[in-house]
Amino acid sequence: MKKNFLVIGNPIDHSLSPKLHNYWIKKYKIDAVYEKKLLNNNEIKDLIFNIREEKICGINVTVPFKKTVIPFLDELSEEAKISQSVNTIYKKDNKIIGENTDIEGFKFSIEKIKLKTKNKKALILGAGGVVPSIIIALKKMQIKKIYLSNRTELKAIELKRNFPEIEIIKWGETLDFDIIINATSIGLKEEDEININYQQISKNKFFYDVIYNPPETNFLKNAKKYGGITKNGKMMFIYQAQKAFFIWHKVVPEVDNEIINLEHSTTIGIATSNTAEN
Repeated sequence: MKKNFLVIGNPIDHSLSPKLHNYWIKKYKIDAVYEKKLLNNNEIKDLIFNIREEKICGINVTVPFKKTVIPFLDELSEEAKISQSVNTIYKKDNKIIGENTDIEGFKFSIEKIKLKTKNKKALILGAGGVVPSIIIALKKMQIKKIYLSNRTELKAIELKRNFPEIEIIKWGETLDFDIIINATSIGLKEEDEININYQQISKNKFFYDVIYNPPETNFLKNAKKYGGITKNGKMMFIYQAQKAFFIWHKVVPEVDNEIINLEHSTTIGIATSNTAEN
């Protein structure tokens, strides 16, 4: 019997997850199908019930439901608990489990390019859903100091309650950072600009954008112009999906060139979710 998998979100058109998972499903001859579903808050309970009944075997979760789904689950992995963010759901031993694969997705995307992170200073721009996952991943990579800047300072302060070690700085402020991560949605539109002093900080510094479509945001273009090293969120998206695929199918799918060059015909996406997401 064919197994059903879904990615849920609102909006959901942007998601590349069906293309990615269905490619791997076909490659490894798994009797399954993976689809996307536009969801509203009042539909979550019924959807989780469908996992209990095994009408659905697994769900990926993207914005704005990564936190919203938590009360409907029986158990969270340690990383989902700490981050209070779930992007992968499955049933095990009659329990509905919530997992966060964004952490590993981000971490792998940095490790694979052999970026030295130990004792470095990182600035995260944004305080949205994917940011706790990035903070946890950076800590695992032995980052010395994490700074955070958000347009709405209140959101940054809320985040600091869970991660007291981070330091909040004013939006647009530039210090001597080694790594700067854009975890906002600024860059999805062509005219979007992040107003920081690129000339002052860019040379040989590492700039990462969780947005992967467009492949090069103005944030990355400006950084490159002044000598920065740049990377978008495409590989974060792929690696978080790879871990979810393994959880569901017990197969570690290969990240081949066809996967890396996967494109969406018209729409936009954030790795994380869309956060380098789904």
